[in-house]
Amino acid sequence: MVKLKAEIIDKMANEALENVKDNMIIGLGSGFTVSRFVNALKNFIDENQIKVSVIPSSLQIQIFAERAGLKIAPSNLIPFIDLVVDGLDQIDKRFNMIKGGGGALLREKILMRASKKVVILANEDKFVENLNRKVPIEVLPFARDFISKELEKIGGKPELRVMEKGYPFFTENGNIILDTDFGIIENPPLISVKIKDIPGVIETGIFTERINLIYKGHKDGTIEKIIP
Repeated sequence: MVKLKAEIIDKMANEALENVKDNMIIGLGSGFTVSRFVNALKNFIDENQIKVSVIPSSLQIQIFAERAGLKIAPSNLIPFIDLVVDGLDQIDKRFNMIKGGGGALLREKILMRASKKVVILANEDKFVENLNRKVPIEVLPFARDFISKELEKIGGKPELRVMEKGYPFFTENGNIILDTDFGIIENPPLISVKIKDIPGVIETGIFTERINLIYKGHKDGTIEKIIP
């Protein structure tokens, strides 16, 4: 099953290359799906002899990009991003998403908002009627207990994200993550506003950003293109 999913992700990654043009600045999300796109992008660049630079959202993807030999663009070029390619944790019928399983939600959201075009790659099991996963919330460590209490007031059940040996997980911005269960989320934009209204919250893993194109991978190997 894992091998099959990887093959489908590779197919999505290769199809998404149709959005890549010469001299583009491409923002890269994080996670396994994006790492596969990095490999596909490198091959595409070599085969077509084009120039492309990338801005990774995390050190994880930056290392993948560097090892592939991709050109890393400086962060001051973020306002000029042409294309962002990313995966997700879950997406609902209105194309709201939950992201942040890898902890790069803040930087991913910045890249998406800055980009001219946003492309998402997702297997069919990520599509649901209503969001129902825990929401990653990046918070200031100083405000951890306060924010936890505030999240409970709006119906959340927060849990500090920890590493395998029990150490707190820290984002690349030096913050912590509270993975918060809100049950079935029927109104993601409203919940997101309530979360971000709490002092000390840096960003929420509920994404209501514009999406231009989705590549949906089916278990039979077919790739469906969706324009939200």
